[in-house]
Amino acid sequence: MSSSELRNLEKAQQIQQIFNNAKLNIVNSQKEFDARTTTTDDNLRLPLSLEDGGGLVDPAMISVEVAAQLAFFRKLKFQYLEQKAKDQYIKIIVSDEAPSITAADNERQRQENEMKKQELKEAKQALAEMHSNIRTLSPLVEQDYLKAKALSEEAVDLARKILDTRLALTRLRQAHPHPRLTVPSAEAQLDKQVEEMQSLEEQLQVLNEKIDGVKEKVKIGSRDVERLRVQRADLEKQVKANQSDVEDSRVMGLYDWLIASLAFHQSLFSLESYQSPAENELHLVYSLDPPSSPANLPRPKLSIILLFVPNSRQLADAQVTGMPSNADMSDVIGAHVQANDASGLIAAVLARARAELQ
Repeated sequence: MSSSELRNLEKAQQIQQIFNNAKLNIVNSQKEFDARTTTTDDNLRLPLSLEDGGGLVDPAMISVEVAAQLAFFRKLKFQYLEQKAKDQYIKIIVSDEAPSITAADNERQRQENEMKKQELKEAKQALAEMHSNIRTLSPLVEQDYLKAKALSEEAVDLARKILDTRLALTRLRQAHPHPRLTVPSAEAQLDKQVEEMQSLEEQLQVLNEKIDGVKEKVKIGSRDVERLRVQRADLEKQVKANQSDVEDSRVMGLYDWLIASLAFHQSLFSLESYQSPAENELHLVYSLDPPSSPANLPRPKLSIILLFVPNSRQLADAQVTGMPSNADMSDVIGAHVQANDASGLIAAVLARARAELQ
């Protein structure tokens, strides 16, 4: 703990001690008021209602009781004056020498009564003003008292918190000896960790995208495997059905070679499907893979229909649909039909379609 911190702590304790030892009017008035309202001497006791525990009751109840006491005192005063007048009247009657009462005595008595009434009126006005001031100032005095009490409690609480904080700092220093991180170095390390977390988050997003792409490819591959498994089962059934009719042993080898060639052609040129609805007609459907297309988007299809001269291998005509730019392929088709080059026609059409997708 440094010397400046010790000085600040000593100053706070001194301020608290001065506040506790100070003779505040609010506190003294409260103590004096409580002493007057709880004293056992009837001459010093104020005419206020107290609870069973000795504390004051609700001010509204005090006002009601004061009003009742004032009414009782007025009635008592009237009875006193009545009894006094009766006593004086009886004394005058039974006295041997009747006192002489003149008009001057009556005038003097009237003036004295007027003066006493005026004094009584002024005293009542002063009392009413005092009550009004008390009602007006009592909330302000209470607020000041509560504020001073709150500040005192806050000062005590702050002093206790300061001591607790210094004790916690001392424990932290003992638990974490030198060298300790400074605020700038800790902030720099935090910024570095934030950058690393951002980089790792970006890598995680990239990996998630790759995983989604791989999952989609796996789904497509699973569908292709299932389709090929069904085709293989159908072909095996056909082979078993036609195996008894085959006389030449080379037919099975040639058949297997043809199937392998077709599978290789499908994978090499992305052949999706092929069918022959007639003896001189062949329908081929190829898939085009754009280089920047995501894996989860559908791939464009290219359909080629080849027509041959019946009972020959002469290429008669061809139809192409699904070109990316809807280009006219009549010149390419005419040149290859004239040369009877079906494979060259397919290769030229695929090359042109894929070049348009670049």
